[in-house]
Amino acid sequence: MNVFKAGKYSIDLENKTRVMGILNVTPDSFSDGQAWFSPEKAVKRALEIQELGADIIDIGAQSTRPGCVKISPEEEIDRLYPVLKKLKDHMSIPISVDTFYPEVAKLALELGVSIINDISGFGEDMFKVASKSKCGIIIMHSGSDINVKEFFEKKISEADKFGISKERICLDPGIGFSKDRNQDRIMINNLDKFKIKGIAMLVGISRKRVVSEFLENKDNLSKLPCTIAANAIAIDRGANIIRVHDVKEAIFASKVVDFIKNSR
Repeated sequence: MNVFKAGKYSIDLENKTRVMGILNVTPDSFSDGQAWFSPEKAVKRALEIQELGADIIDIGAQSTRPGCVKISPEEEIDRLYPVLKKLKDHMSIPISVDTFYPEVAKLALELGVSIINDISGFGEDMFKVASKSKCGIIIMHSGSDINVKEFFEKKISEADKFGISKERICLDPGIGFSKDRNQDRIMINNLDKFKIKGIAMLVGISRKRVVSEFLENKDNLSKLPCTIAANAIAIDRGANIIRVHDVKEAIFASKVVDFIKNSR
């Protein structure tokens, strides 16, 4: 069975796409900056994401949009701590924290987080933190070099040295991260070539430039159908988890794609 193991959770990926809901606890994220910045609003939105039916929630306190200002691990912790503390006993789905700071990841795991999502691709210090728990890890590729499968295989080998099994690993090709739009499209359309058997693959396309650069109206409502279309292709090419802002719509759409795909 194809599963992604994250702490006490074992997420079945067999014939079903899983939806990861995004919660940005930031003042400057590219599509929803400030919307959930206060701890009260963030907690309320997290519970709403769970109620909508998301399989995982991904919480980030540092914007990674183009041109963003990098904040310190201390500031990231200040933003995350009150949210994670309040959610600790109220979530029945895995919480993922989006961070590239090992010290932030360590605190998050102590507060009950089940997944570390590192856009920097997991260095030695982050592997050390993850190895001391049973958490799931999301390893993202970032860069214009699209020898992605080679990168993934190297990281899987590194994870093994730290005692992190393949079932605990999820791979992310990093759509929109130091890639031009043509490379993004190539990545989405060729996910099956980068996929590694038995290991989960996540794709984050939601509201990104790859789905909106050709739109005259670039508001979030216009980006929604474009995101759904791109995610449908990604699922067909092998994505197991889609990371989205619009949870309800993504769930409906992914169910249709799964239904048709599994009828072959």
